Order: sequence, then structure tokens, then C-alpha cells
Amino acid sequence: MVCLISLSSEVNANNKDQIINKLKDALNLNFDFEQNINGKIELGNCTIQYPKKMFCDYNKKNKVIVSNGKSLVIKTSSSYYRYPLDKTPLYFILDKKFLLKKISELNEEIINNSLVKFTIKENNQSIEIFFDIDNYNLIGWQTKDVYQNTAVTLLYSVKSNQIVDQKIFEAPLQN
Repeated sequence: MVCLISLSSEVNANNKDQIINKLKDALNLNFDFEQNINGKIELGNCTIQYPKKMFCDYNKKNKVIVSNGKSLVIKTSSSYYRYPLDKTPLYFILDKKFLLKKISELNEEIINNSLVKFTIKENNQSIEIFFDIDNYNLIGWQTKDVYQNTAVTLLYSVKSNQIVDQKIFEAPLQN
């Protein structure tokens, strides 16, 4: 029995170490996504540039989300919202140093032998971050948005260290 527990700990440590190494090596991530907010599903493509920059283009609704590292802008054809990035859960997801520190401190949870989940509790927020157990890619997160809606974001076709035009991280102008 002791041997099994020891082996299980080593496997978990290995998952965590592999995830940390993969994340350390990532300068940026590009991926397709499916976002589900209270049953409303939207699709699109995102680029994350560490530290704290993001550009997401939604397939429908003429919607973009941009983080320049300080603020988060959500722009559609009919609305424009700007939030301080540090007041949103994305602040923690986009901060690679923070993620690395938290992952190294937290216990992981294995889900269906296919996902590794870490639950981060910070500033009265709970953020669940998911990694693929086979390739250690970041594959999603679950948060509460600024309106306290549960938001689940799943990532597909994740690529790291792509060439990125830095202009995409400039906050779009209001309508």
C-alpha cells in the first residue's frame, strides 16, 4: 500500500513538473476556443502573449476582447466596455509568473484520466485551470465573470511560441 501511494505521488509530481516546464517555455499561446457562459456558447480564436496580453476574436457578433496588460476591453458592434484587468479573473490566467507559483503550491486533481485541474482561490475568486494530461497544454478554465456568471472556456488546437503581431493587443477604439 505504501508503495502505491508513493508511486501515485511521483506521477502527480511528474504531471505538475511537466505542466510547469511547458508553461515556462511558452512565450505565447494561440488557440480556438468554445466559451459557455450560463448555457450561451460562443466560438472564436485567441492569442495570449505573456505577460497579461490577450486578443480574442469571436466568430459571430463582431466581438473582440483585448487585454493590453492593464485593461480589458470588450467591444461589439453595439457596445464597448473597459475594465481594469486586475479586477477580472483573466488577470490571474494571463499572469504566467502567478500561474507558475500557484501551480507549484497547489495539489492537482486528475479528472477522467485525461485532465489535470488546479483550483486557484485568490481575491475572493475561484479559478479552475485545466491541462491535458497527455501533452500538458493549457486546455481551459472556469471562472465567474464580472456579472458573477459561470464562464467555461475550452481551448482547441493550442499552439505555442507563434509569431504574433503586437498591434493586436492595442485596445480598440470606441464605436
